[in-house]
Amino acid sequence: MKRILLSWSSGKDSAWSLHLLRQQGEYEVAGLLTTFNEAAGRVAMHAVRRELVEQQAAAAGLPLWAVPLPWPCPNEQYESLMAQTCAKAVSEGIVGVAFGDLFLEDVRAYREKQMAGTGLEPIFPVWGLPTPALAEEMIAAGVRAKLTCVDTTKLDRSFVGSEFDSALLASLPAGVDPCGERGEFHSFVYAGPMLNATLPVSVGVTIVRDQFVFADLTSPEIAS
Repeated sequence: MKRILLSWSSGKDSAWSLHLLRQQGEYEVAGLLTTFNEAAGRVAMHAVRRELVEQQAAAAGLPLWAVPLPWPCPNEQYESLMAQTCAKAVSEGIVGVAFGDLFLEDVRAYREKQMAGTGLEPIFPVWGLPTPALAEEMIAAGVRAKLTCVDTTKLDRSFVGSEFDSALLASLPAGVDPCGERGEFHSFVYAGPMLNATLPVSVGVTIVRDQFVFADLTSPEIAS
């Protein structure tokens, strides 16, 4: 099988991508590729603690390919660091990188542009799947996740820290994508068919940064 990395945000779409890739059997996911805000020790955008992502990777049985990003990180520096990571992947026999993007054409085009010339194939295992049915399928399959970030220009702040479940889907306002694909919300997966254990997590303090509200997730293994 072709060995690939999976771009891993810690959320449900990348987690479901791992599940599908393993089911399909065409690719062997050799590692989870995650960018971290080096100063904060958290996933870029999702703001999940690095320790929790390390627990996810262990539960997925995969090595974590962590890419530390300085803060602030100009786009040129980000692209340089990612180019170095791509070169390392190629040198280790990796042939592609999978992404959990669902339908945003501009995001996919950016990924494809960044992958061009690297020797790595961009792969989109969940691309084009209808998001209302996809969200319900994830939940029915046992995916358990918490909303870690809400964009308050698109969704009320009260949703942050909520469980990603059928009740949440029913309560989302019209126009909000059930998978949060337009940036309405981001999530952290703590259980599901792609993990061999349920990660104990609790919702800590709420943090506000500009228009974004974050739920600080913790676990018994992490000091608050």
